Amino acid sequence: MDLIAQTEINCPYCGQSFALEIDTSQSEQTLIEDCSVCCRPMSLTIRCEPGAIIDVVTSR
Repeated sequence: MDLIAQTEINCPYCGQSFALEIDTSQSEQTLIEDCSVCCRPMSLTIRCEPGAIIDVVTSR
C-alpha cells in the first residue's frame, strides 16, 4: 500500500491552489507549509487513514 497521497491545498493568503503530498502513515498531524505561489507560511491540520486523506484544514 502506498502511504503517500496527493491533495490540492488552497492558500489562505493568496487563494491559489497547489498540489501537496501527504504521508498518511499518521492519523492526525499538524504541519507548517509555505505556499508555493506567495511563499507565506500556513498551518495545515490533516486527518487521514493509511493511504487516504480524510480532511485538510488550512489556516494562517
